[in-house]
Amino acid sequence: MNSIRARLLLWLISSVLITTLVVGFLTARLTWSGFNNVRDLGLEQIAQTVMRHDEAAPELPPPVITSQTLADEDLDQFVSQIWDRSGRLVYSSLADVGPPLQPPGHHIVTWQGQSWRLYALPSELRTVQIAITTKIRRRHFYSLTPWLMVPLSLLVVTLGLLTNAGVNRALRPLEDLRHDLSQRSPEDLKSVNAVGLPDEIAPLADTLNQLLERVDQLITNQKRFLADAAHELNTPLAAIKLQAQLARRLGPAEWPSALDELDAGIERATRLSSQLLQLARLEPGARQPLLGPVQLDDILREAVSAFSARAEHLGCDLGLAGASAVSLHGDPHALRTLVDNLIDNALNHATAPVRIDVSLRADTHWAVLEVSDTGLGIAPADRQRVMERFVRLAPGDGKGSGLGLSIVREIAELHGALVELDDTPGGGLTVRVRLPLTGIPQPAAP
Repeated sequence: MNSIRARLLLWLISSVLITTLVVGFLTARLTWSGFNNVRDLGLEQIAQTVMRHDEAAPELPPPVITSQTLADEDLDQFVSQIWDRSGRLVYSSLADVGPPLQPPGHHIVTWQGQSWRLYALPSELRTVQIAITTKIRRRHFYSLTPWLMVPLSLLVVTLGLLTNAGVNRALRPLEDLRHDLSQRSPEDLKSVNAVGLPDEIAPLADTLNQLLERVDQLITNQKRFLADAAHELNTPLAAIKLQAQLARRLGPAEWPSALDELDAGIERATRLSSQLLQLARLEPGARQPLLGPVQLDDILREAVSAFSARAEHLGCDLGLAGASAVSLHGDPHALRTLVDNLIDNALNHATAPVRIDVSLRADTHWAVLEVSDTGLGIAPADRQRVMERFVRLAPGDGKGSGLGLSIVREIAELHGALVELDDTPGGGLTVRVRLPLTGIPQPAAP
């Protein structure tokens, strides 16, 4: 049973029924006790009446008096007796003797297989004894039971209806919230109205609003990313198309130069598409980080080796200035992408001869990764801006896509790292990434 409404009704109505049964049982017990007391008082009154009659006219038989309304066929269920001082039965309203003489007071006795409720009233000369079968007493009590059950039944029905109405009213805000969300279009991500919601539901609405806000921001970012990506891809593709059209008009002697230009354009488009894929993989929810132990100095050596040929072709001096053995917990693929983009960014904006030094060291809490070049550097006023996507300080130079440092920043954020841009002593730019040696911060347990 997954319905909150059904569960609440089951528990509440069950509680009402159990409570009613307990109350009904206790009421019946108390009523039975009170009923017996009243009937016992009736036996006492009959005994006193018979005693007065016997004292006034002992030679006459006492009248047949009962406080109960008995049918003719039930007259044998009642008996009045008079006993003398010696214990001899002087009078009995039954043809049979009736129950034996008992001490003064109320008693329950068994006679001829039946249980009798009996009262004995003594005097100086006589003892009057009045008795009635408990069967008759129970029958009279049971005749009153419907008058007890009707109010209890009405109480149960009333409480059941009130409980159902109360549960429906309490769950109405949830139903209104469900109806509001079901009527929305997929594009409608505005916050739900949490005003006036019960304390138990308001946190749910607040959490839902936070989720809707994050989803809306994610969709907005994705739309902007797709628009920017389409615009950025259009430029190299248009250049490739133009170069191919020009190549058709050139003679065989100019084809090698045209093919070199075409190859360079394809390389730029390939690099841009690769970086776009890297960014897409870093989008929230795209994939879970593949966490594990990472030997960061090994990653640096592999990256420097992979870019050595390109650096040599560009006339740049790329080298590993120092790499302490550093091990941390992180995503090895993402960290390799971070290092590759740092070196690639330095090579893209290098003007030969440029020296590019890659280094790694560890202090108490951080692994410090630095990529320093002796190029033109970046003015302090522009350093925050170049961390954004598709930002190029010299858009017309055709170098880079404006994505390298933004990829570095997002991977750093994934690892709880800090990215700093600084001047290289003697001129140039130093990109410094401080990675916590404890690895990627884990979310707190709920």
